[in-house]
Amino acid sequence: MQTRSKVFDDISQLMTNAMGVAQGARSEAETAMKSMIDRWLADRDFVTREEFDAVRAMAQKAREENETLKARLDALEKGAQ
Repeated sequence: MQTRSKVFDDISQLMTNAMGVAQGARSEAETAMKSMIDRWLADRDFVTREEFDAVRAMAQKAREENETLKARLDALEKGAQ
């Protein structure tokens, strides 16, 4: 009976060690993939969401100012005729 218990203990220890190795490999793979993605993104000209929103707000303001100026110009041209 003692031998059988020792065999189960050995199998249990082996499985525990295998799980530790698998988790370590998973962690290393995740780190490598994240590093690769970070390098790929750094090589691109992507902008952050904050930068995009700031430029969009500037463009919207410029459009509104354009419309206001166009309306004033149209009114001046009507008055000149």
